[in-house]
Amino acid sequence: MLSLTELRRAAGALDSRLAGSRLERVAQVDDVDLILSLRRPGGSAAESGKCHVLLSCSPEFARLSVIKEPPQAPQTPPPFTQYLRAHLGRAGFGGIRVLGEDRLASVRLHSKEGEFQLLLSILGPRSNIYLLDAAGILLFSMRPLEETRRELARGQVWVDPHSALKSAGIDRWGDCPDGTYLETIEDAYRQLAQRKKIENLSRKISQALNKEADALGRKAANMQEDLAEAIEAERYKHRGELLKSVLHKVNPGDNRVVAADFETGEEVEIPLDPQLSAAENLERYFSRYHKELRGVSIIRQQLEAVQTARAEIDNLQEELRRLLPSGDVQAIESFASRTRVKKLLGRRQASPRAVPRDAPRIASKRDVPSRLLPKRYKSADGLEIWVGRSDEGNDYLTTRLAHGNDLFFHLEGSPGSHVILRTESSKDPPPESLLDACELAVHFSKHKEARRADVHVAPIKYVRKPPRAKPGLVYVTSGKTIHLRRDPARLERVLASRLDE
Repeated sequence: MLSLTELRRAAGALDSRLAGSRLERVAQVDDVDLILSLRRPGGSAAESGKCHVLLSCSPEFARLSVIKEPPQAPQTPPPFTQYLRAHLGRAGFGGIRVLGEDRLASVRLHSKEGEFQLLLSILGPRSNIYLLDAAGILLFSMRPLEETRRELARGQVWVDPHSALKSAGIDRWGDCPDGTYLETIEDAYRQLAQRKKIENLSRKISQALNKEADALGRKAANMQEDLAEAIEAERYKHRGELLKSVLHKVNPGDNRVVAADFETGEEVEIPLDPQLSAAENLERYFSRYHKELRGVSIIRQQLEAVQTARAEIDNLQEELRRLLPSGDVQAIESFASRTRVKKLLGRRQASPRAVPRDAPRIASKRDVPSRLLPKRYKSADGLEIWVGRSDEGNDYLTTRLAHGNDLFFHLEGSPGSHVILRTESSKDPPPESLLDACELAVHFSKHKEARRADVHVAPIKYVRKPPRAKPGLVYVTSGKTIHLRRDPARLERVLASRLDE
C-alpha cells in the first residue's frame, strides 16, 4: 500500500490534473476498487479530457492512482455504488488532499444535493472508502464497518482514525515525473496484484490436485486389497466341484466330508453346514462362487475407473508444474477453468449450508407423500438410521429432515441412497452405529455386492444442495472416509431392525 509520502504526492498530482472537472461515471468492479470517471472542461468525446481515478481499499494494495480504461463493471452495481450514483450525479470536483498525518485522502465533490467527501482510508487490513456529507456525517462505507472500524456508525459524526505512523515513509517512485506518477503507481500495483493472484490461484490448484491424487491413491490401494481377496472365488468353485463328486457320501448332520483332489490326488477336507442338506451345501458353495465372481468384476471396473482418474490427475499436475514458471496469468486462469480442475476447486470453495435449529425430526405420513419418507432402521446402540427411498426422497431427507449433529453417509463414487444416522445431539456416536449406517449405505447402492467399500461420512451441516441441481445431487465440503469391510451378519441384523414397512 502507499506510504504517506506517496499518498501526498499522488493527491497533489491528481488535484492539479482534475481541477474544474465533473464526475461522469462511478463504477465498482469488486469489493475494494472504486473507479471515478471525470472529464475536464473542453474534453472531447475521444476521451482526451477524461480521467479514470482508482480508489482502492484493498487490504494489501490500497492506493490512489489513474487507470487507462476501466474494466467492465457488474450489471447490478453494489449498494455503495448505487448510493453514490443516486446522490452525486454529475458532481463537480472540489479538490483532493491528505488530512493530517494519517493516510486519509479526501476527495471533495459538490452536487445538486450539496457537498460530499469521499475518504480513502489506508489502514492495511482495515482500509476502507467512506462517504461523508457537508456536516461530516458518515453516510455509507464501501466495506462493512465491522471489518474496518467498529467504533463508527452510519448517521453519526465521522471520527479520524488517528493511526500512529512511525514515519511518512519513502517515495518508491521519486524519480518519476508528476505527469506520469499516478500511472506509474497503477502499473506497479497491477503487477503486484497479478503476481499475488497467480500465487493464490496456483496454490489452490496445486492443493486441490494433491488432495485428489492422495484420495485416489488410497482408493486404488484398498481396491487392490479387495481384489486379491475376491479372486479367491475360485476356491469356492473348486470345493463345490469336489463336493459334487462325493455328494453321495454326505450324511445328514455332517460338518465335513473328505474328497480326492482331481489335480493333485491329495485328500481335501470340505467344511459343511450341518444344518443344511448335502444339496444345499453344494448350492451354497456355488452361490458363494458366483457372488465372489460378481465382486471381482465390480472391483475391477471400479479400479480401472480410479486408475484412469489418477492418470488424469497426474497429467494435470505435470502440466501445472511446467506452466507455473512462465507466470502467464491467462494460461493459469485457462487451466483453472478446465472442467476437471474447476470441479476440484469448487469442492474447496463450497461453503457449509446453514441448517435451521428447529428443523422437524420427521414428518407425518399424512403430511408428506410416502415416497419422500425415509426407511427407518435401528442401530446396535438404539440410534435410528434413515435411508432415502428415491432421488426426491434423498433430497427431502438430507435438506429437510436431517439436522443438528446428524451424520450423512454415502458410498464414494457410486449412485445410491442417502443415509442419515440420527445422533440424538451426540457429537461422538458409538462406532457400532457408524458401521451399521455404512453397511446400509453400501447395501442401498449400485455396488451392494462389494466386499469392501469406501463410505464418506460428514456432519449434515457440511452437506449442501446446489441451486437448480438435479434431484439427489448434493455437495459435501468436509467429513472423512470409512473403509468398510463388509459383514453379512451385521447387515442382516440391521436390515431386520426395520422400524416401518
